[in-house]
Amino acid sequence: MNIIIPMAGRGSRLRPHTLTIPKPLVPVGGKPIVHRLAESIAEVLNNKIDTISFVIGDFGEEVESELIKVAEKLGAKGSIHYQNEPLGTAHAVLCAKENLHGPTVVAFADTLFKADFKINPEDDGILWVKQIDDPSAFGVVKLNANNEITDFVEKPKEFVSDLAMIGIYYFREGEKLRTELEYLIDNNIIKSGEYQLPDALRRLTESGYKFKPGKVIEWLDCGNKEVTVYTNQRVLEHDKEQGKLYRATSAKVENSTVIEPCYIGDNAVILNSIVGPHVSVGVNSKIENTVISNTIIQDHSTVKNSVVANSMIGSHAHYNATAKDLSIGDYTSIKE
Repeated sequence: MNIIIPMAGRGSRLRPHTLTIPKPLVPVGGKPIVHRLAESIAEVLNNKIDTISFVIGDFGEEVESELIKVAEKLGAKGSIHYQNEPLGTAHAVLCAKENLHGPTVVAFADTLFKADFKINPEDDGILWVKQIDDPSAFGVVKLNANNEITDFVEKPKEFVSDLAMIGIYYFREGEKLRTELEYLIDNNIIKSGEYQLPDALRRLTESGYKFKPGKVIEWLDCGNKEVTVYTNQRVLEHDKEQGKLYRATSAKVENSTVIEPCYIGDNAVILNSIVGPHVSVGVNSKIENTVISNTIIQDHSTVKNSVVANSMIGSHAHYNATAKDLSIGDYTSIKE
């Protein structure tokens, strides 16, 4: 099984947190978004993951090394591929064309999900979908009486379906997807200035390829600060249900209360504080004389003498001030 994860976008809606790292490496519940995405895909697969291909922009060697480690932690071989121009989703997938063979999952790295289905390796293809109240802002799929997908409609103005595509796809034969992607590029089939993956999916369907919907229980976004903080909350709740909450043995918690669920990273220090629920504390970060809830604190940061909620605090940041709803990027220092 091969997984291709396009993630070359700049993540501008999540700034300042994406000024120093790409959005898929922003942690939720103590793990990068892309790591949790790959884990969730692994849970619905019936096959071992052989390769994970990351399609990125110019993110630098440190980011590339971190992505390779994500693949290795899942027992897969990681590879890096580059999309140097924003030419669309179809073009992004084709950037990893050498791994478009055999059973393949394509997953765009700006979403997380919870599902209770397993992939049937005999199916031609599966599209992860979520039933939603207002489908007008999403790409949706139409089904026939056999529960097979017959069409893909982008942001329908009139109701055609309430099953939104969440950006994750399974193909039993990655070669066939590669053929259709190459057809789009070779024939310059462009919409809104980009090569669109749904156009390749539609061509596959018209050729007899049968896609089925894989319905997810929960679909979580990480597009901006508010929804990322909410996703952190839901991830921690899920980890609690699974008995996977993490508090590092090297963490120091003194004269403090930790209200679960929380994630406490390696060498974190919590002094004279109330932490939680739904707080993720990164490696070597320190909380002192503070009440904090529903917040992500990344690595090597300090929060003192405050009341903080519904916030994101980057790495190497320092906050010593009054009560706030914060969105602080890396290397920021605020003191009152």
